[in-house]
Amino acid sequence: MRSSLIHPTAIIHPGAQLGDNVSIGPYAIIGEHVVIGDGSSVGAHTVISGHTSIGRDNRIFQFNSLGEIPQDKKYAGEPTRLEIGDRNVVREFCTFNLGTVQDGGVTRIGDDNWIMAYVHLAHDCQVGNHTIFANNASLAGHVTVGDHAILGGFTGVHQFCKIGAHVMTGISSVVFKDIPPYVMAAGQPAAPHGINSEGLKRRGFSAEALAALKRAYKTLYREGLTLNEAREKLAGQAQSVPEIQVLLDFIASSERGIIR
Repeated sequence: MRSSLIHPTAIIHPGAQLGDNVSIGPYAIIGEHVVIGDGSSVGAHTVISGHTSIGRDNRIFQFNSLGEIPQDKKYAGEPTRLEIGDRNVVREFCTFNLGTVQDGGVTRIGDDNWIMAYVHLAHDCQVGNHTIFANNASLAGHVTVGDHAILGGFTGVHQFCKIGAHVMTGISSVVFKDIPPYVMAAGQPAAPHGINSEGLKRRGFSAEALAALKRAYKTLYREGLTLNEAREKLAGQAQSVPEIQVLLDFIASSERGIIR
């Protein structure tokens, strides 16, 4: 580690582990159990505490609070964790909390995520890779967000909800139930508004897969079927389209129920 990358006003506990070429800005505070990987930067006035590990090449801007205790009255000081992967961008005033022993004990953020200002990730959330959280998006505890999901500004997600891969939510959406993969959702409460076709095209989904997913969406939401009836029909469609099997697996695993 090159000491020239550490601002003299930063406070770094001797027990913290910093990799090579880690940059720490003015007045930042790095706690005893923090690990920061090579090439990551931490902006001014950011506080990183708790048992927090941060991977390589992350860019964390100023005024963030990462690894603080959960906003959960049951928390009793257990050594739970926050884990952040590689190449994430975390903009200003974000708060990511530790996990709780009532769940897996870990709040986890994957790789290559773009997290804008004022985002809150509560205890035990599991965020995948390549997601985008627009300003003020907030996850309550125990929420799961799949790869490539995009949460619009001021989206609020209720505890224990699941957001599927490639989902997109509109601004100020309020999510009380699970959102299946590929679906666009908006409203208060959030309701389905079609397939995220443009996002899927950008990620290389074939024309055939897109057409099949649009048919699956109609089966699930437009044909007046019960959920069980829709699942039976989707099972037939999934035999030749693996993307639909992903949709079926998500529905089968849903505990809160899906938006309809």
